[in-house]
Parts: sequence; structure tokens; C-alpha cells
Amino acid sequence: MNLTEKTLSSKTIFEGRIITVKQDIALLPDGNEAGREYIEHPGGVCVVPVTDNNEVLMVKQFRYPYKEVVLEIPAGKKDKGEDPFTTGKRELKEETGASAKQYVELGELYPSPGYCGEIIWMYGAKGLDFGETNPDDDEFLEVKKIPLKKAVEMIINGEIKDAKTQTAILKINYLIDNGKF
Repeated sequence: MNLTEKTLSSKTIFEGRIITVKQDIALLPDGNEAGREYIEHPGGVCVVPVTDNNEVLMVKQFRYPYKEVVLEIPAGKKDKGEDPFTTGKRELKEETGASAKQYVELGELYPSPGYCGEIIWMYGAKGLDFGETNPDDDEFLEVKKIPLKKAVEMIINGEIKDAKTQTAILKINYLIDNGKF
């Protein structure tokens, strides 16, 4: 069965600093037309930095859409045309002051495919060296070290709600447990 939809028309509703909101008319596989509203986003990258003591470096920061402080792994927006790996190394350094000797790709995550085209590239990192943090001017963070197994428990118990953090930590835990990283 063909499940592909074809864009018949597209209109930009809003263009902001980070996102663009589009409104399209799509031709459905059955020949009917339907409206589609979605967000274009340049993508993001997250990194699970694991210390020699099997602790994960995490950051606490206020996330405006939820009006709460969220515990998550270092992450940030990919600049247009920027290689995701370059973004990941930059964000790790900016947010935690760490750089890593070894990285592993953890794949891509589609956080909300029903209405957003964002892709989050995920990496694991170890062999950490530490320097100074350099967060963005509007970014206020608190760095935390959480034992990896405790972070997994926190995910299972609903204490870590961020999707990229859940996915990346569970993946790195699997790789470490199975001697693959």
C-alpha cells in the first residue's frame, strides 16, 4: 500500500528565531486532500557524557513551555549546515565544560513526528576532560553527576521526563552493559 502524501501547496504562517510554522494542503494516498500544520526546526543534538565512575553528566534548566526545571543531558540546536557531531561536541563543552576522547553514535530521534520535523542526533561520550563551561547568554544551567544506573531508575520512575534524555541514557546503558562502549 502506498502511504505517501504529496504536498499540493505550502504557506508559512510564522517564522521565528528557531522554528517556522507551515500550513500545507496534501494529497492523500486515497486521492482526497487534507490540511497539514507542522513545525520546521533545524534539528538538535544531545550527548550522554559518562565519567570514568559511570556517572552521567546532566544539566538542570528551566524549560519555559513546561514552566518547570527539567533534568536532561547536554543538548542544543544544530546551526544551519552544521554537522551534528560538531554540534554535539560544542554543546557538551558549552554546557558542562567537558570534552571527550571517545564518542559513539546512538542514532536519530523524531521527538514529535505528528507535527514537528525536528531530528535529534544522539551520541554517547566517555574519556572526559574538564574545562570551563560557556553557556549561551540566555542559558542558565546547573550541572549534576548522576550514577548511570540511578539515571535509568529515574527514567523508569518518571523522574526524568525528557524524551531525548530517556532514549539516549537507555541506549548508552545497554551498550555499556553489553561491553559495546
